[in-house]
Amino acid sequence: MQEHMAIDVSPGPIQPIHLISDYFPHFYPFAEHALRAPNLRTTAAAIRSAPQPQPDPEPEGDSDDSTALGTLEFTLLFDADNSALHCTAHRAKGLKPPASGSVDTYVKANLLPGASKASQLRTRTVRGTRGPVWEETLTYHGFTPQDAACKTLRLCVCEDPRLRRRRRAPPLGELRVPLRKLVPNRARSFDICLEKRRLTKRPKGLDTARGMSLYEEEVEVAGEERGRILLSLCYSSQRGGLLVGVLRCAHLAPMDTNGYSDPFVRLFLHPNVGKKSKHKTSVRKKTLNPEFNEEFFYAGPREELAQKTLLVSVWDYDLGTANDFIGGVQLGSRASGERLRHWRECLGHSDCRLELWHPLDGEPLQLSN
Repeated sequence: MQEHMAIDVSPGPIQPIHLISDYFPHFYPFAEHALRAPNLRTTAAAIRSAPQPQPDPEPEGDSDDSTALGTLEFTLLFDADNSALHCTAHRAKGLKPPASGSVDTYVKANLLPGASKASQLRTRTVRGTRGPVWEETLTYHGFTPQDAACKTLRLCVCEDPRLRRRRRAPPLGELRVPLRKLVPNRARSFDICLEKRRLTKRPKGLDTARGMSLYEEEVEVAGEERGRILLSLCYSSQRGGLLVGVLRCAHLAPMDTNGYSDPFVRLFLHPNVGKKSKHKTSVRKKTLNPEFNEEFFYAGPREELAQKTLLVSVWDYDLGTANDFIGGVQLGSRASGERLRHWRECLGHSDCRLELWHPLDGEPLQLSN
């Protein structure tokens, strides 16, 4: 009787197991498919429950966990000895252009806050791929520790519409990196997810033309920054005078309607009288970061030069109208801070070339005898 009852309550014959991995798919969530396909429902549920590998973005990058727009790999180096910021764009992965097919892309860089075109740099265009490789370095000259403490680097991956005759489209994605945590003279690599472009609603009081979007790109504008200039000073004992080199300018204020300027530099040694006290460089067309590399000479003994003032001014050249003043800097005994130190060290050390960046003042300097 007990044996009969035990047989009656038996669950029935045991069915053969065709593939044991069907019952344990969570041990192999990333393995390749076997020759015989397992139960799709069970496998899909196991893969969803298994932990997925995630990229490790830098915490300083202003990005979220989504990789729908792709990622950008780049390296930053703050060269404190030469006052430069180097940004090397390596590659992008997983770009998602709005249209299907290949895409022609480049990287655009901006320093914020600041005028958009004054700090805008870009790489070359790589054609026909969603995983472009640039390996190109963009350099910001005149980058100081004060800039690193308050500025943010914005990188945008953009589609080049000129090669395929398309209308200008918004960036495929962007990211922002605060520069305050960069260690001088130490390169740092990043691999950060791209985000959508930030848009802000236009003010209600702003009159918009028909067809103009109600939203505009978020732009951070600096207060009254006019730019900066790199000057070299050297007292030549052989020639018996002062050599003044105008090397380059950076982040100049735009003065023309096209968003650029045609800059040139004027030099005036006060209180000298005559043409020998005035010099000017050639004009650089349509740029906010001109490079001059021109040198001028002022004869005179060191004691006399110590009592004089060198006025350096940057202008925007306009054909047929008055030139526009961009900014200026005054070096000499009347100056203070870095400007006074630059002047004194130059006259105190013969045949030694000293280079230093100086911020430009927005108001013309008035000198009296």
